[in-house]
This record gives sequence, structure tokens and C-alpha cells, in this order.
Amino acid sequence: MARDVQITIDCADPAALAAFWAEALGYRLQDPPEGFESWEQALDAMGVPPENRNDASAVLDPEGSGPRVFFQRVPEGKQAKNRMHLDVRAAPGVEDEARMAALESEAERLVSLGATRLERHEPAPPLGSGHIVMTDPEGNEFCLD
Repeated sequence: MARDVQITIDCADPAALAAFWAEALGYRLQDPPEGFESWEQALDAMGVPPENRNDASAVLDPEGSGPRVFFQRVPEGKQAKNRMHLDVRAAPGVEDEARMAALESEAERLVSLGATRLERHEPAPPLGSGHIVMTDPEGNEFCLD
């Protein structure tokens, strides 16, 4: 039986990182619980103190087919290279120089949102079609693929 998957990312600022990834993935921030017009209103009703209001955030695929991405605040910073990373499929079905041009364009957009570009890997046929390695605003590696 197939299982639903949630991707969980440890971070220092869940609200800011959720906003970045919502833009990067074409996702949206998760709505507050039913009956509340805002998260502030919901957190007030739940008795969550102000210092804990940025402990978590989540983004959702607006079409409902992709996994939920959950961001949780942790006290420690990133220590080493990710053992797992996201591949953001920014140019599916596009080949050769057109593919790399599309990846470059997306890399520029993400840099304007706070990402950092690390390195470009050129296409290496027959298996490698080229990609760009980046980090999100908190230094988590991901690839534009």
C-alpha cells in the first residue's frame, strides 16, 4: 500500500523558510484551522504564547498531488551537508541548451528570493542532463533539475 509523504525541514525561522519554499515550489502556505480567519486568531484561541508562534509552518501543493512540506524550529543550526535533498524539477521535458537556459532563469528567480547558487553541472550524456546546485535561505542544499 502506498503511503502519503510529508517532507520535514528543521530550521531557525519556519515562517520565512515556508514562504521561500512556497514560492520556489509553486505551493501555498497552509490555511489556518477551520473556523479561523488567520493563524494569529487560531494560535490565540489555542493559547500559544507569542514566543512559540513561529515554531512551525507548512506549505501545500495547491493541486493536492505533491507532498506537504513542514518546517519546524530547532535550536541548533545546520551542521553539515544534507544527507537528503530536494530536486526541484524546473525544466521537465526540456533538453540541451534550452534546458540549461530554463534552469539558469529559475536559479536567478530563486536567488532573488534568498537562495544561493553553488555550482552548475553541465550535461553529461547519456545519463546526465545537467543541473544547478543551490541552497535555500538557511543553507539547505537542493538541485534545480
